[in-house]
Amino acid sequence: MDKEELRVTDRRRIYLDDEGTEHVNTESEQPNLKPSYVEELEARTKAAEKQVQDVQSRFEQLRQQLQRETDETRQRLNRSADERAAGEKAKFISAFLPIMDDLNRAVDAAAENVSREVILEGVRSIATSFQSALANAGVESIVSVGEEFDPELHEAVDTADTGSELDGRVIEEYSRGFRIGDRLLRPARVKVGRASGQARQASEQ
Repeated sequence: MDKEELRVTDRRRIYLDDEGTEHVNTESEQPNLKPSYVEELEARTKAAEKQVQDVQSRFEQLRQQLQRETDETRQRLNRSADERAAGEKAKFISAFLPIMDDLNRAVDAAAENVSREVILEGVRSIATSFQSALANAGVESIVSVGEEFDPELHEAVDTADTGSELDGRVIEEYSRGFRIGDRLLRPARVKVGRASGQARQASEQ
């Protein structure tokens, strides 16, 4: 019975073959020169880097989603504001349509030689309707005559000599001023009283 042939693997890095030629043994294992704690640190570093990349990727996804939602919300609010402004504008204009009808009727009445009193009454009614429409829209007229002149509310277009009691006060209104809330729509154009120097000195004594 033949002896079983033994196979021996030469794990030397460099060995000589039968002809004496040197060869490098590729099967020989390379020695691991890194300490185990260095390998552990490298593994932790790679894991941490991957975790950071995952977090950054998730953050970028959330940022893009938030940006989309913000843009959609802004567009929705803009549309809502535009629709609300258009509705308020339509409501404001609608309040003046009956006044336009009254004006047209007044013109027709004047063309038909209706009496002056009838036309005057119609014009007064139109003015009242117009003021009511402005009031419903939040527009207020500025009281001027008899008030102390206020450059924030009044535009002085003329002056007149007065006694000391009307010095610096509005004595006549040429066109009415209006405001809505705290916003001045237009100042009142007025005449302001100016006392003479003697009258002013007399009032101070």
